[in-house]
Amino acid sequence: MALYRFKVSFEDYDEVIREIDVKSNQTFEDLHRAIHQSIGYNCEYPSSFYISNDQWIKGEEITFMPNQRRIDRGIVTMDKVKLSNRIDDPHQKFYYTSNFDRPFDFHVELLKIILDENPTTQYPATVRSAGEPPKQFGNAFNASVLPPVSEEFDFLNEMEYSEEDVEEGFTEVTDSDEISEHDAPLSIVTPGEEEEEEDEFGNEFSDNEGFDEEEPGGHSHRDEY
Repeated sequence: MALYRFKVSFEDYDEVIREIDVKSNQTFEDLHRAIHQSIGYNCEYPSSFYISNDQWIKGEEITFMPNQRRIDRGIVTMDKVKLSNRIDDPHQKFYYTSNFDRPFDFHVELLKIILDENPTTQYPATVRSAGEPPKQFGNAFNASVLPPVSEEFDFLNEMEYSEEDVEEGFTEVTDSDEISEHDAPLSIVTPGEEEEEEDEFGNEFSDNEGFDEEEPGGHSHRDEY
C-alpha cells in the first residue's frame, strides 16, 4: 500500500512542523486525528480541510462535525472521503482549520509518495516533529471541561456572513466621531436680549430688593433708620 507523507505546519507558527505518513486508502478523518495527536490537541471539535492551490486559496471543503448550515449545503464529511480521491498533484496542498470556535489554521502539503509501507508501523504515523505548539485553548481555558461548539453560537456561519462582511460591518470609532461641546451650534444673542437677561438676574438677586421702595410722601424704609 502506498503512503502519503504530509508536512503539517501552523500558519502563524511556522516553526512548528510535523511530518505524518498516512496510507493512501485512509480518510481525511484519519489525517485530522493524526494531526491533533501529533500536537497534543483534542480533535473532537468542528474542523475542515480545504483543497487549495499553491497560494493556499481555499477550494472544496471537507468537514468534520458539520453544523446544520454545512449539512444543508451538502458539504462532504471527512470520514466519507479517502485521501487518494482528492490528490492529483505530487505536491498537493490542503488548507486546514481546526476548531472553528477557537481556530488554528494549518498548511498541509504532500511531500512525497512512498510506495511501500512498513508492516510493523501503525498508520497514520508521525515521522518528524519540530517546535512546540501553542496551547490549544491558551492559559484561560481547560480543554477537558470545554463543551463542543454549539451551532447556536456559530452566528457568523448561520447568518451567512463572509469575512469581508464582518470587516465592513465594524468600523473604528475615532475622536472625530464624538460630538464635543465645541461642535454644538452657537446661539446669537442681540444687545437687547443681553441687556434684558442682565436685568432679569439683577432684579432676582439684588441685595436691595424690598428696601428702596418709597412710601407715599417721598420717604423710603431706609429713612426710618
